[in-house]
Amino acid sequence: MARSLPPEALRRTVDPNTLPLRSTEEHPPLAGLIGQPRAVAALEFGLDIPDQGFNIYVAGPPGVGRMTGVQMFLEARAKTQPTPPDWCYVYNFQDPSRPRALRLPPGRGRELQRDMQRLIEGVRREIPRVFESDEYNARREAILKEINQQREEILKRLNQRAMAQEMMVEVTPMGIAVIPLLGGRPITDQQFAALPPAMQELLRRRREAFEEEVKQALKEIRQLERAAQERLRRLNREVALFVVGGLMDDLFEKYRDLPEVIAYLQAVQEDIVENVDQFRSREEGAPGLPFPLPLPALGEMALRKYTVNVLVDNAEQQGAPVIIEWNPTFPNVFGRLEKESLLGVLHTDFTLIRAGALHRANGGYLVMPVEGVLVNPFVWEGLKRALRQRAVEIEEPGERMGLLTTRTLDPEPIPLHVKVILIGSPLLYHLLYLYDEEFSELFKVKADFDVEMPWDENGMQDYIALIGTLCRKEGLCHLDAGAVARVIEYGGRLAEDQTRLSTRFAEVADLVREASFWARKTGSPLVTADHVRQALEAKVYRSNLIEERIRQLIAEGTLLIDVEGAKVGQVNGLSVLDLGDYRFGRPNRITATVALGREGVIDIEREARLGGPIHTKGVLILSGYLASKYAQDKPLTLSARLVFEQSYSGVEGDSASCAELCALLSALADVPIRQGIAITGSINQKGELQAIGGVNEKIEGFYYTCKVKGLTGEQGVIIPEANVRNLMLREEVVEAVREGKFHIWAARTVDEAIEILTGIPAGERGPDGRYPEGTINARVDQRLREMAETLQRFGREERGERKAPEAREEGRGNAGGGNMSVE
Repeated sequence: MARSLPPEALRRTVDPNTLPLRSTEEHPPLAGLIGQPRAVAALEFGLDIPDQGFNIYVAGPPGVGRMTGVQMFLEARAKTQPTPPDWCYVYNFQDPSRPRALRLPPGRGRELQRDMQRLIEGVRREIPRVFESDEYNARREAILKEINQQREEILKRLNQRAMAQEMMVEVTPMGIAVIPLLGGRPITDQQFAALPPAMQELLRRRREAFEEEVKQALKEIRQLERAAQERLRRLNREVALFVVGGLMDDLFEKYRDLPEVIAYLQAVQEDIVENVDQFRSREEGAPGLPFPLPLPALGEMALRKYTVNVLVDNAEQQGAPVIIEWNPTFPNVFGRLEKESLLGVLHTDFTLIRAGALHRANGGYLVMPVEGVLVNPFVWEGLKRALRQRAVEIEEPGERMGLLTTRTLDPEPIPLHVKVILIGSPLLYHLLYLYDEEFSELFKVKADFDVEMPWDENGMQDYIALIGTLCRKEGLCHLDAGAVARVIEYGGRLAEDQTRLSTRFAEVADLVREASFWARKTGSPLVTADHVRQALEAKVYRSNLIEERIRQLIAEGTLLIDVEGAKVGQVNGLSVLDLGDYRFGRPNRITATVALGREGVIDIEREARLGGPIHTKGVLILSGYLASKYAQDKPLTLSARLVFEQSYSGVEGDSASCAELCALLSALADVPIRQGIAITGSINQKGELQAIGGVNEKIEGFYYTCKVKGLTGEQGVIIPEANVRNLMLREEVVEAVREGKFHIWAARTVDEAIEILTGIPAGERGPDGRYPEGTINARVDQRLREMAETLQRFGREERGERKAPEAREEGRGNAGGGNMSVE
C-alpha cells in the first residue's frame, strides 16, 4: 500500500548538540583526502610502483576536489621523498650547438654558477695584470729580441752574398728587393735602360739566379717568425695557465666528487688558456671589435660561454617537487629556447634555455588538466614521447611541423624520472583508452573520484575538518555547531540522499565563504545557522528569476495548471529545469485522449520530434504494460494520444511515464484525477514505480505552485518508494507537511498511485480472471473490451456493406440469364 510520509522522513537533520565542538576553530585540520578511499588506494598504488607506464589518470566530475585533493595528497607524500638533483646547461666546447646537461646535488647548481662567475671575474682581473707585468714583458722582449737578431743575421748574410755578386738587398713592405749595382751604386731604371742589351740580359740573369737565395732566406725568416709566434703562444699559455690554474685549483678540489663537473672545468680551463687574448684588454667592449659597446651587449657575448645556466634549482626544495601546470602549452611543459634581439637580429644561446614543467617536476610529480594537454598543439604527443623515452628534450615547436630551417640549438636531453597525474572527466578517459593505443601503456592507473561519501560519524568529522581547514586557510569566520549542522545537511541535499554526503566540496566551500560574508556583515565573530540559511536564500534569490517568472505565469493563468478539482485524462507531471548554476522543478499538465482505432499509444512529443529517446522508451514501456495487463484475453485495440500541454521545447527522460500512464488509465476508465496531486516516477512493464532524479526539486516546484494558487490541505506529490531515501526537502516544505497543508505519498506500483489520484481502488484480478466491479482496473478492462468488440463489429459491418452490392449485382445477372434462357 502507498503510504503518506511523515515529516521526519522528508529531511535528515543534524542536531547541533550532538556535534563534539563549539566551533570549527577547535577541530584539528584536515589530513589527506576525505571521502575517496577508492581514489586514495589507486593513488598510493600508482605512486608506489616504480615500473614504467604506471602514471595516473584521476577521473571525476568538476567540483569534487580532484585537483586540490590530489595536490594535498602529493604534497604530504612528497615531504618524505628525497630531493631531486639540480640540472644545469653549460657550453659544449666540442659542439657549441649542442649544450651539455650537468646533474648536480641539490643546491650545487647555484654554487657552480656563482663559482664560475667569480672565476671569470678573477680571470678578467688577473690576466691583464699579469700580461702587463715587467716579468712578462721582459720574457716577451727577450724572445722578440732573439728572433730579431736571428732575422738580422740572415739578412746580413744575404746582403754579403749579394754584394759579392754586385747586388744589394733592400727590405721593403712588399718583401725583399734585389737591386743590381753599377760602380758600387744601385742602378736606376734610367741607367738600366741606357745599358747595352747584352749587359741588361747579364744583369737580369744574375738577379734571377740570386732570387732563389732570397726565397730561401725568406723561408728561413718565416720559419723564425712561426717559431717566435709559437714561443710567444707557449709563453702566453704558460702565463695564462699559471693564473687560471691557481684560480681553478679550489674548484677542482670542491667538485672532485662530480666527474662531469670536473670534465667541464677542465674544458673551461683549456678554452681560457687557448683564448687568453680575449681577457687581456681592460676595455669594456667586444674582443676583436674596433669599437667599444656598452654592457650588457656584445661586450659580454664572448664570455657567456663560461657561464652556467641553472635550469632547475632545488636548493630550497624540501622533498620531491609537486608541480601543478594549469596551462600546459608546449613551452610551459617542455621548456623553451628564448631569443633576444642583438643589433636587430634574433639571437639565442644556451644561457637562454628555460625549464618547463617536466624539468621542474623531475624526480617528483607533475599534475596537469587533461583538457589542456589535449587542446594545446603537440603537447600530448610530446608527453607520450617523453614518458616512453624517459627523457625530456627542449625543441622549437616549429621544428615539429618542419617550419623552421634556420640553425638553432639542440640541447642534450635530460633523463626523466617523474610521475604524471592527469586530471579529467571519465568520458575523456574512456575516449583516450579506446582511441589511443599508447594511453593504456603509459597511464595504467585510474583513480576514480566519487561524488558521494557515507553520512556517518566519520563523514561528519571529515566535513568539520574540511570547514575548519578552509576557514584557517582563507581567513574566514569559523562556524559554530549550528552552522556546521546546516552545512552538513546541505551536503546531504547536494547528494540527494539521507545516507550520503556530497563530495562536491567546491559548492560546500562556496556556501561557507558566503555564510562568512554575511556573518562579518553583521559583525558576528562566528558563523551561525542563520547566516548559513541567509547564504542559501541569497544564493537562490540570485538565480531563480526564471523560476519566479514561471510561477507568476501559472498564478496568472497563462500556464494552465490546476491544483484543485478533478478531471478525466489529465494529471500534473513534474519536470526539472537545469540552468547550470541553478535547477528547479515545475509542474506540467499531461493529458491523454482515447478513441477507437488500431494505432495504439501515440506520443505526440515524439511525433513532433520534441521527445528524446529516453522519453520515447518510457512511452513504449507504458504500451507494454497495457498489453501485459489488459490484453491477455482480447486484442488491445485503441488509439490513444499523450502530450505535455504548453510544452514548446524538448522533452527527455522517463520520469513522466507513470504520470502519462495514470492519465491514460483515467481516460480509459472515465474516472477523474485529483488535480491537487502531482506524480513523478518511471515505470517498468510490470507496473512498478522506479526511482527518478531531482525528486526534491520536483516536490518543491509543485509545492510552490500550490502555494501561489492557494494551499488547500488536500494537495501533495506521489513519488516512488525508492526515492524516499533521496528526500532532503527545504524546511518550509517539511513544515507545511507537519501542519497538514501538504502531503507526500510513496508508492510502489501504478495501482497504488492511481488509487491516491482517483480515490477509487485499483482492484486485483480474481481467480476467475476478472477485476472487482467498480475498480479502476475493472473499468479499464471493460472499456478496452468494449472498444475491441465495437471495432470488431464495425469491421464486420463494413465488410458486409462491401459484399451486399456485389450480391445484388450477381442476382440481377442470374435473373437476366434465366429470362434469356426461357425465351
